[in-house]
Amino acid sequence: MPETMLLIQMLVVLLVIGGFAGVLAGLLGVGGGIVLVPAFFYAFQTLGYDGPQLMQICLATSLATIIVTSVRSVLSHNKKGAVDWGILRTWAPGIALGAILGVLVASNLRSNTLQGIFGVLGLVIGAYLGLGRSEWRLGAAMPKGATRAVLSPMVGFLSVLMGIGGGSFGVPLMSLYGTAIHRAVATAAGFGVTIAVPSVAGFLFLEIAAENRPPFTIGAVNLVAFFIVIAMTLITAPWGVKLAHAMDPKPLKRVFAVFLTLVALNMLRKSLGW
Repeated sequence: MPETMLLIQMLVVLLVIGGFAGVLAGLLGVGGGIVLVPAFFYAFQTLGYDGPQLMQICLATSLATIIVTSVRSVLSHNKKGAVDWGILRTWAPGIALGAILGVLVASNLRSNTLQGIFGVLGLVIGAYLGLGRSEWRLGAAMPKGATRAVLSPMVGFLSVLMGIGGGSFGVPLMSLYGTAIHRAVATAAGFGVTIAVPSVAGFLFLEIAAENRPPFTIGAVNLVAFFIVIAMTLITAPWGVKLAHAMDPKPLKRVFAVFLTLVALNMLRKSLGW
């Protein structure tokens, strides 16, 4: 009976998490991963599934949801001709390589170390969301050659360490190099597929002790969380889109930047054992 109650609690918590992530994705255009990873962590920890590899479960499960949401997003944007396939084709190999390296590194780190990494990178993303300006530029076009060879694996690598898709790093990067925001968002969805597919394939082979993993977990991917979050996101993301058209999302992005900063600081605090 206690196990049944625990499973019910887990289902309820995941329904709320999925619904919230879907609304935010539709409202602000942010990837669900940046909300899902800390939400999964607190949910699983509260339900008693703690251990040195808890963050790996959160990262892998978040990335699994990103496969579905990113493919859906790419197909939708492509119908409107918004995806820059030139950027996607030339950046995808490096991003995929970085994602694979990210899995290899993340698989060998303890949960509290990954929390610290998430916290630091979350602060960087929060600062950009809150303080960034659309007119900021590093160049007039996406870089090639050595610069692309360095930046593309970095996007994949850092994204896997945070369990997120292509939006949080890809959109700012493309914007800084003169890509129109709607093309950047559409193309970053393609980055998300490139990040999530190889990384989830790797995480499926990660061994996690049975007593530390939630029910129905294969490798590091929790199937219950995956299916519930996907279902809820498909339902609630359109609500977020409607809200975005009914109000100005810019001040809401500032609010979300503050929220993300607080979440990142809390993850950092926990990683340090405070």
